[in-house]
Amino acid sequence: MAEPPLLDVEDLVVEYPTAQGPFRAVDRVSFQLPRGGSLAVVGESGCGKSTLARALVRLLRPVSGRIVLDGTDIATLSERRLRPLRRRVQMVFQDPYGSLDPHLTAQQIVAEPLRLSGIGDRAGRARRAAELIDRVGLPSSALHRRPPEFSGGQRQRIGIARALASRPDLLVCDEATSALDVSVQAQVLDLLRELQAETGIAYLVIAHNLAVVREISTEVVVMRAGRIVETGPTAAVLASPAEPYTRALRRAALDPTTIRGVKPRHLLTTTAREGTRS
Repeated sequence: MAEPPLLDVEDLVVEYPTAQGPFRAVDRVSFQLPRGGSLAVVGESGCGKSTLARALVRLLRPVSGRIVLDGTDIATLSERRLRPLRRRVQMVFQDPYGSLDPHLTAQQIVAEPLRLSGIGDRAGRARRAAELIDRVGLPSSALHRRPPEFSGGQRQRIGIARALASRPDLLVCDEATSALDVSVQAQVLDLLRELQAETGIAYLVIAHNLAVVREISTEVVVMRAGRIVETGPTAAVLASPAEPYTRALRRAALDPTTIRGVKPRHLLTTTAREGTRS
């Protein structure tokens, strides 16, 4: 019998209120992520992928559908019932400059999730934070420095260390490398691969750059206007995409203007031209 997936998303719907009525940002999305697996969710800016990420970690509450984490549907759990499960799903955010408290030291930032969860005493939390800061490749001198003293790549490493502090089963990376230059992107992706090999953590990676997707995921979900338009093994989808929209995304990945995270907002017109030719 096959092992049940770590994450099973079924018919998920997320909406935002607007003056014109509800706007459906995620529209009946379904997929599975196995334990220790790597799934990328890709699409142009505004397609709903970041909204999906925030719903999966319950920063947003879905309108309907299921988010089954290791057998428990967390989609509609109250905050009180959800709190013990939050440590099992952590998130690395896109902006390494805005996602860290500038008033805390790196060691305090990494230990904060443990403090909030009531895990260990102060000395134990400090040791765990120091171990993680070392593991993500920062020197011991980083422990007592604050975010403004670090580069973007170093801040993102601190964000990864913070996310790993509670030993989660799933790490959601929301455009975690898009604000970094190419060489630093490569270093962070190498780090994520090493951590997965060591710990067996599962990754759900939100991205618009298919070059990043190719490096970090084994399965890919392609979203457009809140819906899934294509899914499958990453290598197969990128080598021979079935949908014109996915082919447009693949072309955009080769565009040098997208390398530093400039999102391919021109894809709608590109896709329309390709659709006319096909």
